[in-house]
Amino acid sequence: MNPKFLAAQKALDYIKSNITLGLGTGSTTEIFIKLLAKRATDYSGLIFVSTSTQTTNFALKLGLTITPFEEVDSIDLTIDGADEVDNKLNGIKGGGGALLFEKIIAKNSKECIWIVDSTKLVDTLGAFPLPIEVIPFGYKSLIKKFETKKLNPKLRLLNGKPFITDSQNYIIDCRIGKIENPLELEPELKLLTGVVEVGLFNNIADKVVVGYTDKTEILERK
Repeated sequence: MNPKFLAAQKALDYIKSNITLGLGTGSTTEIFIKLLAKRATDYSGLIFVSTSTQTTNFALKLGLTITPFEEVDSIDLTIDGADEVDNKLNGIKGGGGALLFEKIIAKNSKECIWIVDSTKLVDTLGAFPLPIEVIPFGYKSLIKKFETKKLNPKLRLLNGKPFITDSQNYIIDCRIGKIENPLELEPELKLLTGVVEVGLFNNIADKVVVGYTDKTEILERK
């Protein structure tokens, strides 16, 4: 069985009627949204908010209605994926380029659950490149600063041109290797002028649903 499918399927256990649900971005989340759309009649009063244009378009094609974030009072639960998760449930996100909106939705959610396959679990973050969203103006100076910090930065490209986020920014991916203290690195990077958001999601996930080929496991923040 597909581990991503099993994780996405298990996440349905946390959905109930009359809640506002944040929908994350990425391949595993899309499986979840597809499963949820098939079972939409099982619930009543669900309100959906989205973390990206990609997710919005995907959900709309499946018949779900997306409510603008500004029009909801609060978010009860967000289901999202992650590119890496350590043993303290801190993570790296932004491989799909939606880290800014994902973090805004997550920070305004009463509960956050990540759904991942077991390959995303690591002892120490950093094998996956760390995405850093920056404004286009002066991005080269930030690359130089990241080089000075030995973060091995590289501007993310799409079809030979800079990848553009939903908020019209660039992403610099940093191949750092082991991130020994993600809680210190996140604010350090965000203090640099021109940095919009960092793909370190510290102390955000309340639970992580991990899919294996034959089972799921629930990890909870201690």
